[in-house]
Amino acid sequence: MILSDCFDYVLLAYHTVFHHLAPSLLSSVGISHLSLPSQVVFPGPWEACIRAPVNKSHIPPSKIWHVQGSVSAPGAVLDSPGSNSSTTILPGGLVIFEFSENIAGRACFDISSTSGSTTYLALAYSESPKFAGHLPDATTDRQERDLPLYLPIEREGVTCVRPEFVRGAFKYLTVYIPKHPPKSKDIWSETTSSSFSKPLDSHPDPYQNPLGLRDDASHDEARRISISSLYINCTAFPSNPNPRAYTGYFSSSSPLLDRIWYSGAYTLQLTTIDPAEGSALIDYNRRIDDNRSPQGSWYSNFTIANGTAITTDGAKRDRMAYPGDMAIAVPGIAVSTYDMVAVRTALDSLFLRQYDDGALPYAGLPMGYEGEFSDTYHLHTLLGVWNYIIFTNDIPWLRSHWSAYIKAFEYSLAKVDLTGLLHVTSNNDWLRPGMTGHNLEATSLMYHVLQHTIRIASDILNDPYAKDQFARWKSISERMEHGINILWCEEKGLFGENIGRRGCGGSAETLPQDGNSWALISGIIANRTRRHQISTNLRHRWTKHGAPAPEFPNVISPFASSFELLAHCAAGDHDAAVELMELMWGHMLDGEGFTNSTCAEGYRIDGDIQYPAYWSSARNSHAHGWSTGPTMALLTQIVGITLETPLGQRWTIEPHLTRWLGHVRGGFATGLGVFEVVLRRMKVAGLGGGRVEVLDIETPQRSEGTVVFGGARMRVQGGKKRFIIRFVDEARRVEEVPLGWMDRWLEDDVGWERPKLQERAAGVVDWKALEENYVVGPVDG
Repeated sequence: MILSDCFDYVLLAYHTVFHHLAPSLLSSVGISHLSLPSQVVFPGPWEACIRAPVNKSHIPPSKIWHVQGSVSAPGAVLDSPGSNSSTTILPGGLVIFEFSENIAGRACFDISSTSGSTTYLALAYSESPKFAGHLPDATTDRQERDLPLYLPIEREGVTCVRPEFVRGAFKYLTVYIPKHPPKSKDIWSETTSSSFSKPLDSHPDPYQNPLGLRDDASHDEARRISISSLYINCTAFPSNPNPRAYTGYFSSSSPLLDRIWYSGAYTLQLTTIDPAEGSALIDYNRRIDDNRSPQGSWYSNFTIANGTAITTDGAKRDRMAYPGDMAIAVPGIAVSTYDMVAVRTALDSLFLRQYDDGALPYAGLPMGYEGEFSDTYHLHTLLGVWNYIIFTNDIPWLRSHWSAYIKAFEYSLAKVDLTGLLHVTSNNDWLRPGMTGHNLEATSLMYHVLQHTIRIASDILNDPYAKDQFARWKSISERMEHGINILWCEEKGLFGENIGRRGCGGSAETLPQDGNSWALISGIIANRTRRHQISTNLRHRWTKHGAPAPEFPNVISPFASSFELLAHCAAGDHDAAVELMELMWGHMLDGEGFTNSTCAEGYRIDGDIQYPAYWSSARNSHAHGWSTGPTMALLTQIVGITLETPLGQRWTIEPHLTRWLGHVRGGFATGLGVFEVVLRRMKVAGLGGGRVEVLDIETPQRSEGTVVFGGARMRVQGGKKRFIIRFVDEARRVEEVPLGWMDRWLEDDVGWERPKLQERAAGVVDWKALEENYVVGPVDG
């Protein structure tokens, strides 16, 4: 996909396609999360914005990024098949290939000629152009950069990197022949399990495929290799052989917003992997598989779950099931590709490792053997259950996990003491410091989980045990609603982190982005004025490159900011949510050093690609599921489709054009059918015609819901297209009209102009705090 195709589509769509709902292929039937559709559900010109490849097994590079040394005809690799041309590399020669998007998989080379019995190609991968060169970017923090992978070329024909060395994400591939042949100790990729000190069946997980080093690696001096073609066999998003068969879509008058939605959807595809290709944390893996892989090496053959697909935190690293990431990723997956089997696999892997006291592991394998725990991530797992059920209605799965769920729920509920706040006992969270004591974020999360647990128990399962607990649960809920006021900082108009030194007036007073956002999302604050005040004060902190997270100095976190998007919407400020998307995710797409195609784990407050959790800038993941908040938020908050019960048997539609959009549309499918909304600015035809907003909706036949539009609330039965008009200049005048009336009396509002974004100063790095907060060790978040 060429980026200009998406821009061209947006210009075309504004004038031609926004007057009608999309011709959905599933208007009267639903889809199954167990058998995904083979074609896109909502066909239309917006498909030009999908970043997933047409043929995932054969992805060629798009251009030559750099050439160095002894290389002839470097562009020949880019020629069409059958051209009989080749790129020849000699010792010291190097070519850096750039791909259209951040991709993943096994590199394959069609060798037209080679000299010497064995010639080694050195391969170095990088997501960012900043680290394209002789060394790859980084998957661990043990050294600044990973080691290059040496690929032995022994014959003509196609040679591919071995499956265990799938690289989870890269946009730049450096290929070179070292001036001097690599020594045996440098060829770490040639492995055998016989090097282990104890047999495989003595490991806690005998289905792992351990990795060691071979001491007898032999080679001949590298001379010359001619390559006729290069391509990547992508192994990510294994659930659907057609990676472009999206079950949801988004389109608007903002080209940037469209790119943001599809970049998030594509990021979630890259972070969905085969469970047998998991965990890039080789140091942590060593506790289980006893690998002897040297410092700086990497592999992707650690089995992290049983199943065919699993959603993970990051594509390059860590390739593990992290519940915090799932809080953003799960609804994003549901409204884009519906790969809910991958979600179920991740949840299964977490509940499988539940501890005896009910606590759930901080993350999936290789964690879970040493009591790793996080109060917040534990709660995110329970929210993952809600999101999985609301989009799939997989009641048999829910019943099979319900006792474990309740045990985990009660484990956290017991930590809510007489203050009405949850007392945190683990400092693990999303790598930010200060997760201690009676904590704002954890308390708000607990309140949110409590409300959803009551809904699951009463509305979905009709559970007798839970009914006996309702009075107790509601009493605790009320205590929390009062208790959170302890943390309110009146002068600042935001909540403090905890009762202690990070609270109001404390020696390390912190007004956290994550906690204040969750206070709004959870609904724990009943006072509308206070909700608006929090939203306003969060917005006032924005910088040129996004929303800072004061709880983690120097950090702009797409994870915490994804929650802030939802927070602004919960406070009724949808304008702020869209503005933050364009400000912050726009920087991730167009800023220097990013991939222009996927969502990064985080970056520095001055806009640099370093994520301040890591001392090595090369370790930042540029395809991270927790950073994809706009993909979910644009459909559920701006297009405004909310499922109130599983599959959307009951729903609410409350769309918002905001001040930034001339039109917006989108939809997604569930097992019940399709949900679609189109909203646009128009005016009554003729001289002096009044301004109107026109809303088209389609919902499944076996559903009912509420449309909230222009101050009016309307009960609607599903299965019929509805056309509703709001007269902008007449307060609260909303009417439902037939399609023929709309086509006859309305025309586009060509006079509408989008306002300009506010200019903001760049953030300033606190270099001392930057060094103090580096996270050293194999644990990630």
